[in-house]
Amino acid sequence: MMKKKMKNHEESGLNNINKSTENKENTDTPDNYTEERSENSEYGISTENASEGLDGDILATDKVLTDVSVVEEKLAEMQDKYIRLSAEFDNYRKRTLREKMDLSRYAGENLLLGIIPLMDDFERALKHMDTSTDCIALKDGIDIIYGKFSDFLKQNGIKEIESLNSNFNVDLHEAVAKVPVEEVDKKGKVVDVVLKGYYLQDKVIRFSKVVVGE
Repeated sequence: MMKKKMKNHEESGLNNINKSTENKENTDTPDNYTEERSENSEYGISTENASEGLDGDILATDKVLTDVSVVEEKLAEMQDKYIRLSAEFDNYRKRTLREKMDLSRYAGENLLLGIIPLMDDFERALKHMDTSTDCIALKDGIDIIYGKFSDFLKQNGIKEIESLNSNFNVDLHEAVAKVPVEEVDKKGKVVDVVLKGYYLQDKVIRFSKVVVGE
C-alpha cells in the first residue's frame, strides 16, 4: 500500500514538470509573438507604421526642398528685375538732369534768334548815320526798327503797363516822386512815367517808375 502511494506521488510530480515545460514552450510560439506584435501596434510602435512614417518624412523633406528652390528662383528673378529698373531709373535721372541743364542754358535761344534781325537793322542805321545827311530818312528808319521791336515783344507775350493818368497802384507802379497838382482829379494819379513797366502774359516783370500827383 505504501509503495502504491509513492508511485502515485512520483507520477504526479512528473506530470507537473511536463505541464511546466509545455507552458514555457507555448509562450515562445508564433501566436504569442503575433499577440505581442498586436499589442505593440496598439501603442503606435509597429514596424509597418515606422516605415510609413519614414517615407512620409522623406516626402515632406523633398517638398520643402522643392518649395525652397522655387522661392530662390523667384527671388533671383525679382533681384534681376530690380537691378534692371534701378539702371533704367538712373539713366532716366541722368538724361533728365542733362535736359534741364540744356534747357536752362539754351532757354533763350528762340528769343535771341528773334532779336538778331533787329540788331542787324540797328547796325545798318548806325552806318547810315555816319554818311547820311537826310535826318528825316534816318528818323523814319529808326521808327521802322522800333515798330519791329515792339511787335516782337508783343509776339512773345510782353506788353506795356498803361500808367499815365491812371490811379496809382502799388501792384503796378513804383513812385519815384510826388508833385503838387492844381487839378483835383489828378491827385493820387500818375502824372508822369519815368520808366515804362511791362507784363509777361499776366505777370508784372517790371514795375512802372512814375511821378504821382498830390
